[in-house]
Amino acid sequence: MTAPPQSISVIVPAYNAAHLLPDVLAPLLAMQKSGEVAEVLVIDDCSPDDTAQVARDLGARVLATPQNGGPGAARNLAAATAVGDILWLVDSDVIAREGGGAIIRRAFEEPDVKAVFGSYDDAPAGTPWFSRYKNLMHRFYHQRANREAQTFWAGCGAIDREMFLKVGGFDVETYAVPSIEDIELGYRIRNAGGRILLLPDLEAKHLKVWTIRNAMFTDIFRRALPWSRLMISREGLTNDLNTGWAERVKAVVALALLLQPAILLIRPDLWPLAVLIALLALFMNGAFARFLFRKGGLRLAVGGMLYHQVYYVYSATAYVWCLFEYHVLRRRNRLHVP
Repeated sequence: MTAPPQSISVIVPAYNAAHLLPDVLAPLLAMQKSGEVAEVLVIDDCSPDDTAQVARDLGARVLATPQNGGPGAARNLAAATAVGDILWLVDSDVIAREGGGAIIRRAFEEPDVKAVFGSYDDAPAGTPWFSRYKNLMHRFYHQRANREAQTFWAGCGAIDREMFLKVGGFDVETYAVPSIEDIELGYRIRNAGGRILLLPDLEAKHLKVWTIRNAMFTDIFRRALPWSRLMISREGLTNDLNTGWAERVKAVVALALLLQPAILLIRPDLWPLAVLIALLALFMNGAFARFLFRKGGLRLAVGGMLYHQVYYVYSATAYVWCLFEYHVLRRRNRLHVP
C-alpha cells in the first residue's frame, strides 16, 4: 500500500509587496485551484501599504505578524498553522513557475529527503545589465551545482513541515535581519539526518532589480561575512555552489588580475604576465562568460565578467577576514547579524 501524496502549503512572507502580489500569487493560486497545492498563505509583516488586503482580495489566506520581524519570523509563524505536510517557501518578489508543486512532491518521495530548492529562471525581470548579471549568476551556479546540496535556499524552496518544526525553524535571533538564515537552517536539517536536493527544473522568476551598491552591500554584509563565520564555526568550506574548490582558485586568479594595473605601473616589463593572468581568468570563467553572452550579448558578458572578478575578491577577502577574526582575535561566537 502506497502512502497518500503529501499536501503542500505555500508560504509567502510579504512586506510592502502589494504591487508585486498580483504577479507572484497568480501561479500559486492557480496551483491551489487545480489541487496541486493545499493552500497559499501570505504573511503580512506589518506592511505600511495594503499588502494584506491585496492578498485577501486575490484569494490567499492571510496572517499578520505581531511586529515586523523579517521573512524568517514570518515563515516561522506560518509554519505553526500551515495545513500542509510540506512548506513551500516563495519570496514575495519571486514568481514560481506552475507545475512546481508536482516537482516538489516527486522529490519528497525519495528516501530521507527533507528539503529541496530550485533556481531563478534565465529571464529575470530587471533589465539593467548589472541586475541581469546578478540574477543570471544565481541561476548559473544553481543549475550546475550538485543535486545533493549542502545548504538550503528559501527564495523558492520547500521543507518537510515535521523536520522544520523539529529543528526549530529559522533562527531569527542570530539573524535579526534577512541574511543567511536559510543556509543555517540547511545545516541543521542535514545534521538531523535529512537530505537536501537542488532541483534544476524548479524554476522561478526574480523581480528584484539589483544595483551595484545594494548588491555589494548584500554580498559582503548579508552573505559573505555571516556565511564565512558560519562555515568556520561549523564544518569549514563546502565544495558546493560558489564555495567549491574551483571557485576558490578563481578568486585567487581574480585577485592577481586586479593587482596587475598597480604592478605594471612599477614594472611595465611584466606585461606578458598580466596578459597570461587575464587569459587564465577568461579561460577559467569561460562557461559563465558564454552563458552571459547567450543571454544578453557582449555588453552583459564583458560587464558581468569584469564585475565578477571584483565579486571574487571581496567575497574571498571577507572569508580571510573571518579566519583572522576567529583564530587570531578569538571571536569564536560572532554569528549575530545586526
